[in-house]
Amino acid sequence: MLTIYDWYNGPYPSRVRIAVAELGLASRVRFISVDLWKGEHKRADFLAKNYSGTLPVLQIEDGSYLAECTAITQYLDALGDVPRLTGTTPRDQGMIHMMNKRAEIEFLDAISVYFHHATAGLGPEVELYQNKEWGLRMRDKALRGARYFDGVLKAQPFVAGDAFSMADITVYAGLVFARIVELEIPAELAGLHAWHARMMERPSVQRWETMHLTDEGTA
Repeated sequence: MLTIYDWYNGPYPSRVRIAVAELGLASRVRFISVDLWKGEHKRADFLAKNYSGTLPVLQIEDGSYLAECTAITQYLDALGDVPRLTGTTPRDQGMIHMMNKRAEIEFLDAISVYFHHATAGLGPEVELYQNKEWGLRMRDKALRGARYFDGVLKAQPFVAGDAFSMADITVYAGLVFARIVELEIPAELAGLHAWHARMMERPSVQRWETMHLTDEGTA
């Protein structure tokens, strides 16, 4: 049995929850809530599990803790006979990791900085330092990132090429975060919006979209 510490409707936890659903691992995973709004991810007992104080965190069978969404997804994908989210050839693996990193730096992480610095974020008990100017710059960076991925998705069906991968999950999580912070993605980014509509048809995404609206967050 695997244990995942997360918060049921967090945009970063959504990445791992969607991966779990894509890989058919729900029966092997239990979720333990760590309340972001109460700052539980910054308390000593949680920091003992993940020095970075971020969610999600995977506890594997030997008791070790694995943090960072990419690392967790890589681990989960390796549990099966054939990787489905991280690539099977050296080229595919390289492209997926490159585009996944771009999705983080240019889009998802930039929205996160905007949220924590230019909005109320998680509240004064958690947001001990804010730089609004920096947050607004990251908002603009995220919009530039959205334009970049719009161009990518006008040229190919998925973020890293011809197949769905963890890079698609990361861009989707960016759109989840944009929705949370009410950051409007320009309507003219037709490629990105059409791709998002296709993502919303995937059973794994539909499962998360339904689940995250509940206060239990059960998988």
